[in-house]
Amino acid sequence: MTKAFNRTDQKIKRKTLRAKMPLAEVILWSRLKGKQLEGYKFRRQYSVKNFVIDFYCPELKLAIEVDGDSHYTEDTFLSDRERQSLIEDFGIQFLRFTNREIYENLEGVLLKIAGWLKRNTSPTPPCKGGDLPA
Repeated sequence: MTKAFNRTDQKIKRKTLRAKMPLAEVILWSRLKGKQLEGYKFRRQYSVKNFVIDFYCPELKLAIEVDGDSHYTEDTFLSDRERQSLIEDFGIQFLRFTNREIYENLEGVLLKIAGWLKRNTSPTPPCKGGDLPA
């Protein structure tokens, strides 16, 4: 089976995208990196096949995309939806935000992501062996 995630042939593309991240992505990344959000590790510019996801949590298979003005043409919208559908075939779920949401309501964006994380994870299972002695 061909490797689909972070393929070597996509390394230069990922590195270039990381070096030229738009401001909205830089702002969001500053709050996702280092397990700052609910303790989950996010990666930036993560590739699946020939596509690069802005941010990705491998543990939960969550992609986060930040859409700038270039995403609002009809052709780009259709292309984004097709791309998303192909990536979702790998069991990856998406959250999408606009640059404007990042600039004007970063805390709200982080609350939406945190809410998704909480809804899509189970609580830590109880310790085996019963209650601890008092």
